[in-house]
Formats: sequence, structure tokens, C-alpha cells
Amino acid sequence: MFMASSSSSSRPGWDYDVFLSFRGEDTRKNFTDHLFTALQKAKVRTFRDDDELRIGEEISLQLPKAIQESKISIVVFSKGYASSTWCLDELEKILDCKHTTGQIVIPVFYDIDPSDIRKQTGSFAEAFDKHEERFKEEMEKVHKWRKALVEAADLSGLDPHSIANGHESKLIQKIVEVVSSKLNPRFLSDDRPLKRLKTTMISGGGLLDDAEEKQITNTFVRDWLAEYKDAVYEAEDFLDEIAYEAEAQTFINPPGIMGLREIEEKSRGLQESLDYLVKQKDALGLINRTGKEPSSTKRPTTSLVDERRVYGRDYDREAILKLLVSDDANGENPGVVRIVGMGGVGKTTLAQLVYNHSEVQRCFNLKAWVCVSEDFSVSKLTKVILEEVGSKSDSGSLNQLQIQLKERFRENKFLLVLDDVWEENYAEWDTLLTPLKSGAQGSKILVTTRNERVASVMSTVQTRHLKELTEDSCWFLFAKHAFGDENPIAQEELKKIGRAITKKCKGLPLAAKSLGGLLCNEREVEEWRDILESNLWDLPKDNILPALRLSYLYLVPHLKQCFAYCAIFPKDYSFRKDELVLLWMAEGFLVRSAVDDEMEKAGAKCFDDLLSRSFFQQSSASRSSFVMHDLMHDLATHVSGQFCFSSSLRGNNSSKATRRTRHLSLAVDTEDTDGEDTEDGDTEGVFSSTILENIREAQHLRTFRTSLDNQMCPPEFDKIFQSTHCRLRVISLSNCAGVAKMLCSISKLKHLRYLDLSWSDLVTLPEEVSALLNLQTLILKRCQQLASLPDLGNLKYLRHLNLEATRIERLPESLERLINLRYLNIKYTPLKEMPQYIGQLAKLQTLTDFLVGRQSETSIKELGKLRHLRGELHIGNLQNVVDARDAVEANLKGREHLDELRFTWDGDTHDPQHVTSTLEKLEPNRNVKDLEIDGYGGVRFPEWVGESYLSNIVSLKLIRCTNSTSLPPLGQLASLERLSIEAFDKVEIVGSELYGNCTALKKPFESLKTLSFRRMSEWREWISDEGSREAFPLLEELLIEECPNLAKALPCHHLPRVTSLTIGGCEQLATPLPRFPGLLSLIVFDLHSLESLPEEIDQMGCSPSDLGKIIIHRCASLKGVALDLLPKLNFLRILDCPDLESLCANERPLNDLTSLHSLEIEGCPKLVSFPKGGLPAPVLTQLDLYDCKNLKQLPESMPSLLPSLNRLGIYGCSEVELCPEGVFPPHYNYFGFVIATNSLQAACNGAC
Repeated sequence: MFMASSSSSSRPGWDYDVFLSFRGEDTRKNFTDHLFTALQKAKVRTFRDDDELRIGEEISLQLPKAIQESKISIVVFSKGYASSTWCLDELEKILDCKHTTGQIVIPVFYDIDPSDIRKQTGSFAEAFDKHEERFKEEMEKVHKWRKALVEAADLSGLDPHSIANGHESKLIQKIVEVVSSKLNPRFLSDDRPLKRLKTTMISGGGLLDDAEEKQITNTFVRDWLAEYKDAVYEAEDFLDEIAYEAEAQTFINPPGIMGLREIEEKSRGLQESLDYLVKQKDALGLINRTGKEPSSTKRPTTSLVDERRVYGRDYDREAILKLLVSDDANGENPGVVRIVGMGGVGKTTLAQLVYNHSEVQRCFNLKAWVCVSEDFSVSKLTKVILEEVGSKSDSGSLNQLQIQLKERFRENKFLLVLDDVWEENYAEWDTLLTPLKSGAQGSKILVTTRNERVASVMSTVQTRHLKELTEDSCWFLFAKHAFGDENPIAQEELKKIGRAITKKCKGLPLAAKSLGGLLCNEREVEEWRDILESNLWDLPKDNILPALRLSYLYLVPHLKQCFAYCAIFPKDYSFRKDELVLLWMAEGFLVRSAVDDEMEKAGAKCFDDLLSRSFFQQSSASRSSFVMHDLMHDLATHVSGQFCFSSSLRGNNSSKATRRTRHLSLAVDTEDTDGEDTEDGDTEGVFSSTILENIREAQHLRTFRTSLDNQMCPPEFDKIFQSTHCRLRVISLSNCAGVAKMLCSISKLKHLRYLDLSWSDLVTLPEEVSALLNLQTLILKRCQQLASLPDLGNLKYLRHLNLEATRIERLPESLERLINLRYLNIKYTPLKEMPQYIGQLAKLQTLTDFLVGRQSETSIKELGKLRHLRGELHIGNLQNVVDARDAVEANLKGREHLDELRFTWDGDTHDPQHVTSTLEKLEPNRNVKDLEIDGYGGVRFPEWVGESYLSNIVSLKLIRCTNSTSLPPLGQLASLERLSIEAFDKVEIVGSELYGNCTALKKPFESLKTLSFRRMSEWREWISDEGSREAFPLLEELLIEECPNLAKALPCHHLPRVTSLTIGGCEQLATPLPRFPGLLSLIVFDLHSLESLPEEIDQMGCSPSDLGKIIIHRCASLKGVALDLLPKLNFLRILDCPDLESLCANERPLNDLTSLHSLEIEGCPKLVSFPKGGLPAPVLTQLDLYDCKNLKQLPESMPSLLPSLNRLGIYGCSEVELCPEGVFPPHYNYFGFVIATNSLQAACNGAC
């Protein structure tokens, strides 16, 4: 029978405290027996692996079960350990439990050197020689044993020589001590004080909502709130450190452990501080408002508006009016129109404008205006609506109220305005709307809201997103309120300051009215200047604060935290959604669900909530980036108080961080030095004299973010990280040089969860990073010198690893132990294959690249184990697929959340049938939207590539398909918008096969907008039959490049929507081209048949007068470009056209070229002069002339005909003389000369 000791310390969930693994022949009669006895005496419940258990199949099954149900495994390595396949199987199971359940593994090296185990030398080499001979057909099993030994040898273990000077008894005593400390961590023996501390924090948190609101007008509450938040931060950091210590106990030699007395004293002190603060609630009038909404500080709105004081809303007013008075007989009744925008942007004012408009008065015979605000009660609203239309009711019954409302509105065409709505609940809306459906067709409900989701539960006619006012409109509004009927021109100095104040309003009407009203009785310049230079939140009697604060106060607590944290970003900072979610996650702001897997999802929901309420806005620069309006940033700065500090060397740096500052951001770039360069990128002096002094008090930072524009980190930064008070959870040193020396002491950062070293000069990542047990996010993107990673196996909480564009060629084998990893970015790295068993990363959701290896452990089959993949995936090195059937196990067809797929073959694909079979079995899910196939060596394509299978695909690229002789049928892909076909070396004819099965009802390529053919070396002809004549009805852009044998004219498709055409490298292509009646942009290169423009454009059925952009390159036969026939041309570039002689169709002076902004001519030796009378181009800003060796003169009358010119470049034009006037206009600010005549240089130098 098996041997087990009894214990009172056994924990729920574990049947055994210790599993003892050893080779009996080596140690049973001495060391192992003594160790087992010592564990029994210590009351440690121990399962001992005896050979008796290995007799009979039934009993042997107890071993893996016992391993799995043990908290700790002790593995006694001896010289003969590797000779036992039982021991090796046990070890593999033990390490598997370490990775999956967190089992603690303690290796004991009994009379064996760990290097013999790691390298499998000595007796271990002899054992494996025999194993390889015995298991020739099961070499994967042998490889797993070797791998398990390497991992175990790398663990921190115990041996008699280093621990006990060779004394077995002392070694056994040490093992028992270590086991006991793991089973009974001394500082958690009584965790009641910690539980009480947590309870106090939760209960006290209910006071925060009330305090947030009351601190606006009560300074005592404001001080209490800051002190309470500070105490909570302290408590959270303390509890986090306790959790870290418990985690660290899984190591044999853990980092510095807190003393029991220290823990007790710290816990007691924190408890007393929180108790003291909570007891003050009655004196301050604070109430616990958990689950309650904030009281309203918003005044009710009315339908009345002074139209004389409304500016910049004419276009919006007309758009809303059009929606309201339209009578859609087939639409929902009543129809709903919503106006959405951030607080203070003017939604209510716009609703008032249309409500009182004469056209609305005529259209609706019943109107009602209701200010809803946050109190959405169906009964209350129904009663108010009745009162608005003159039907009072004393009934308290919702049923009676609704019956009365239904009768009042029956057959009446009505307009109901619901102003400032917050409610998102569908059931509430449905109840409110039910009696309103009795109204006449064409009735409307107009909703104003800050929340995108409001009214989305209803049938909505259309949404009008209200943007900020223009600067001029904002100024007129401000001036109306500040000056009244006075003429501001008479107050020139005040007008100047007022304009500056208006800029601070950032287009918000409410801010402009508030500040204008504040100054309406002030005419002292100093008073206005004080307002200009003061903090917006310090303004007395303001109206901007309630408008924005209400949005904030209405948020749930964790959303308040998330928003306030954004104060660490500089104004106008552009951020990504995923970036912010990772930061919130590291700071612990996200409310966790029962399943921790949902943290990223919870963060995304928080972001979407804030976005829908206009706290964030989409950046105008990028669809994937977001910004905060300046006034929203001011709000975040205000509500975050002392806890967030952001500083830049630009502007005023008089503010300082305090001891309460937890989140700190430093913005430094090349502009911060006011033009004074720092030597060798040294920023020490800059920081020491400015910012560092301001942050000296911040001793308990959680967040430290900076970007140094590739300058050196000053030594003071290192002091922050080495501080004994350091509680950093977030470190971002993006784009900083010299970060390596900053990381030497990083292992001390017990709380660290987010580390961003992107774009830095890091060469190696130090081993100390492996001690960051709490690390969730590690960003090493664009560390272009980084070539290797240390062992990361201890980072079991790591969720996000970004290695994009590093030099890492091999990922550590320990990667497979990162069982919580969700995101792995290895784009643009020189990796050749994935690490072994990457399929064990079962929670992985984003994997940018999967590089197929030839071994079973790195084969494409591993991809099938990653069941949660989403987003984009590149599967590379497909030439390494040994058996095409393995591709079936990748199960791409079952990956419904993968919407971007890329398949690449790099290397020999000499077996086309095998390649075809592989691609056949890589059939993706129908949901894929973006697909690229690169390097495919098959002769034909599988059926799923084409026809109508990929019904949702939007973009398709087929590249380097060198063995394919024809294209797949793609014309029936109904959603396809972008198609790129490149480097099909054996395709000679593109014909009807491309279009697929055409029908009278379904046009080929019915959604396609962009079509490109590139590098088709053997392509000779493009044929279309009668059935494909109606193809490409929506095509906007056509590109045909580097197809040298394409000789015959292109098909005569009628392409009415094509606006952009690029044809190049098609030396034999005959004209005429297809008809392009809407062409706006033309790029032509290496088209030797082209002789003149725009005459040949006429043959394409397009109007030359509409062309706005032309680029012509290496067209050897081109003789002339008639500018006089191109009145809308704004950009012209002509390069390397040796026969070009003329820029005008005749000798007459050119008509005004009113649209031309840029003209560049290069490498045209036959061009001698410009058209007679000069270039009448009033908006031309750039004129560049390069290598026109025979050009004699610049255009005539340049000062008068080219008044906007500010860049003139002349290179390699050795014959050019002075312009007729002899001098250049003084406002030209750019000249360039290479091989110019002396007189020209002199004239230009004089002009400069």
C-alpha cells in the first residue's frame, strides 16, 4: 500500500501536502526514508512513491492522481534517476502541474551535479543512450524527458554540499523547514486583520460618491476626500505587497520577506487611519450612496432661446429641421432623431432653435418639451408630457396616465423633445413610447444626449453628432455675452485678450457663454488677463463646471477612476484603446468578473462607456486613436487632484508633485530645450534644473511615464526606482536611451505590472525581470538591438508581450509556461519557428505570427490548440508542413473571430500537389475579412478561394503564386472591395475565369473599389466576354504596373466611378484605354506609346478639365502637356521624359491656372522655355526644376503671376538665366542651386 503521513495542516483542495519522487534503488534505504520520517514528525501529509505502486496497472494509476492532488512535489535526483522511465514520467507530470495549478517543485540534488541533469552528461547520458535505442519509434517521448530534466535543473534547489556541508541530517532539516514555510506562511497564519482591512476599504468606498459631489463646495470634504484616497492607496499597496510575499514563497530562496511584527504593526496603523476617517462622515454630512445616483446640480431647461445669441449652428439647424419635417410613410412612428455630443457643446440650444422654428410650428399641431436629466421615471415623464400639452392628471397610476396620454395624442402629429437623456434601458423606453404610437404618421421625438447608446434601443431616424464651434463662431458668441451691444472694436486690448480666452474654450458654446458672462461687467484689462492666465476650475460662479461635472458624477466608481487617471496624459495626447486598457488593468481599476479572463473585456467596456459619453473623442488623425477635449482634460486634472501630476519642460512648471502624487508623467522632447541642444543626448542638466525638483516629494509613485525623444535617462530616474518606498505598478520609458542601467534594481519593484521599454536602445533584457511576479504587460516594441530574452517562466501573470521589430531570433522555451498570456506580437522579427509546445498557451487571443516548424512540437498542429485566437494571424514558413493533414488540425475553419489571415511560403515549393493540398486544408472561417496568400506554389487554387464561399471578405491579396497559370474565380465575392494580384509568373491571359459564374442579376465584382495588377511578367491579354461587360460598377482605383508583355488594349468596360488610374511598366500596352469619365488622378510611367496629354485622355472618355493630379515618369515619346486644357489641375510632376518640349497646346498665353499648387519638372532636356506670357498660377506654392539642361528662362512675370510661391528649387539647370525682371520677389523663402549660372545665383542671393 502507499505510504502517507498525517497532518493537521492539510488545505482544502489538496489531498496531500507533499509528493515525494525518487529512484528507490538509489535512496530508499537511507536518505528518502529519513526524509519521509522527518516530514511525518512535522505533520506534513506526504505521498511517497514506492515501487510497490508500480506493480499492477490499477494501482499505478494512483501516481498521477497523487501528483495532481499534492501542493508540493519534492524530486530527489540521484545518479540513477534518469534510468527509470517511471521517474521521468513522474517528473513530466510534476512540471505540468507546476505550470497549470501552481504546484511548488523542490528539486533535491542528492549526490549529483545539477549540470549533469541539465546537460544530460555522465550517468544521465548513458541512460538516454539506452532510452533512444529502446524508444526509436517514440522519440518525441524521449525529447520531452530531456526537456523536463533541463527545466527541473534550472529550478532553485537544495543539495547537501551547498546547504549542509555534506550532512544529510542538516539537509533533511532544511527541506522540512522550507516545506513548512510553504504550507504555513508565517505572515498569513492569522489573516483576520487583513480581511478586516479589506472590509473597511469596501464599506468606506460607499462614501466616495457623496464626497465627490460635496467637495465641490465644501473644502473640508475636499480635504477629507484627498486624505481618504491617500489612506486607501496605502492600504492597497500594503495588501499587494502581502500577496507578492505569498507568491514569492513558491521560491526556495524568496526575496526579502516582511517580518511578522512589521506586518502586524503596518496593518494596525492602516486600520486605525481608515477607521478614524470613516468616523468623520457624520460630522461632514457624508452618506453611503453605494448604488445610488448623484443628486442633480443641473438647472432644468426650457424650450425658449434667444436666437440673436446663437452662432455657427445654421448648418446643423437645417439638417435637424429636414429630419423632423420629413414624412417617411414606411418608417417607425413616432420616428426618433437624436443629437449627440459632449457636455456644453450646444445640444439643448440646437434643439431649442428647431423647436421654435416656424416650419416646425406649421408641421406639428402638438409640441412638448421635457427636461429629463438623470431622473428617468416613466410615470413622472408621462405626467410631465401631459402637462406640456395642457392635460393635467392627478392620478398616480401609470396605467391611467398612459391611457390618458394615448388619447391626447391620438391622430395628432406631434413633436416631443426629451432633453438631456441618460437612460439606456430598453424596457423603460418601450413603456414610455407605447402610448405615443397613437400619434399621426410623421410624429417625431427629438432626443438630446451625451450618451451614444441612448435611443439606440429605439428606432432612430438619424443621429446628428454635434461638433464644437469654429473659432470665429465661438468668438462671436463670447463677444455677445461679454460686450452685449457694445462694439468690441472700441476695446481693442480687451478684444485681443478675449480672442485668446476664446481659444481656451475649444469650441464649446457653454464655456464661451460662461466666460463671456463672467466678464460682461468687467472692463479692466488686468481682470481679463487674470481670467486668461488662471486655471479654468478656479473661476468663480462658473457654469462650465456643472455641465462637465455632472457627466463625471454620474459615472460608477471604477469609471471615475479610469477617467481621472487620464490626467497623466498631456493635452492633445493621442492614445489607443488597448494602451489605456492595459494601463487601467495594471492600476487595478477594472472591476473583475468571476472569471479573470474577462479583464481585457471589462476594460474595453469601460473605454466604450467613456467614449459613448463624450469623455473621449476619436482622433481626426487616425481612426484607431482617441483624444480628450481640452475641457475634458481640465476636468480630469481637477478631479484627480494631487494624485496625478503631468509636467513638461514647455510652459509653466511652477506646480509640483506632492507626497500624495501616485501617477506621474513627464513629457520631454526636442522642443522643450528651446533650441538649446544637449550634448550627446544628455538630459541630466535639463531635468535637474526643472522637473526633478518638482517631483522630489513624490515618494509613493504607482505610475512613472516619460518619453525622452531618444535622449539619455538622467541618473535621478534610477533613484526613483531604487527608493525603499517605491510602489511602482507602471513604468513607461518609451523612446529613452540608456535604460539598461535603470533596470539593474528592477527586481525590487514588487508591485510592477506594466513595463514599456519600446523604441529604446536595450540590447539584452536583464535576468532581474524574471522576479517581477506581478508583471502583466511587457512592451519591447521596436527595441531594434534586442536579440534575446531571459527565462520568463516565473511571470505567470503576464498577459501581454509585445516583441514587434526586435532582433530576437528565438523565443525562450519557458514561454510555454506563461499560461495566462493573451497577446503575443512577434511581427517583423527574424524568428524562424515557434518555441516548442506553444499550443499550451491555451488562453492566447492575439498571436500575430505562427511560424511553422518541421518538428512535431513546432508543427502547424500546435495552432489547433489555440482555440481563442482573434483578430489578425500570419501563418508563415508553410513550406515546412510535412503532412498536409496536419493543417486540418489547425482548424482555421472553426476560428470565427479571426478576421485577418495571411499565408506565406518562403522557400522551395517543388511539390505543387502537396502545396495545393495544404492550402485546401487551411480553409478559413467565412467571417474572414482580409486574406493574403503569398508564395503559393500550387498550379490551381482550392475551391474555397473564389466563387462565393468567402462572402464577408473585403480585401484579398494574391502574391508570388508562381506556378498558377490562371486566376481563381473571384467575381462573385459579394463584399470584396480591394483586390491585389501580384507576381503570377505563368499567367498569360486574364479571361472569363476571373469573373466566375455571371448572371443577369449579379454583376461581377459588384463591390470592388480598388483593383491592382503588379509584376505579371508573362501577362499578354485581358479578355472580357459579354457577360462581364457590366463588371466593376463601383471601381474607383485601377493600378496596372510592371506588366511588360501586356500588349493588347484593355477590356472596354465602362468604369464610371474610377477616379484614380495608375499605369506603368507596360511598355507594349496599346492605347486607347478603357473609358473613365470620372477620372481625377492619373499616374503614368514607362508607357512609351503615350505622346501627348491631355489629348489622349479624351480617348478614355474622361474630361481633361476635371483632372486634379498628374504624375508622368519615363514616358519616352511624350512631347507635350497642355496646361491650358487642364483648368482644375492642382499637382503636376513630370520626370525623365526626354522628348518633352511644350507645356501649352498653342502659342497663346495660358488662361489662369487657378488650382495649380505644385509643379515639378525633372530630367526633360528638350524643354527650353515656359509658355509665352508666364505661368498665371495665383495659388502655386512650389516650383521645382531639376536637370532640365537646356531650359533658358524661368517663367515670365513671376512676382505678379506667382504671388503665393514660397519654394523655388533649381538643380542642374545650367543654362537658366535671370527671370525677365532680373530679381526674385523678396518673400521667396527657399532656394536651391546645383549647376546654375552665376547671374542666377547672384539674383537669388540678392533676393535672400
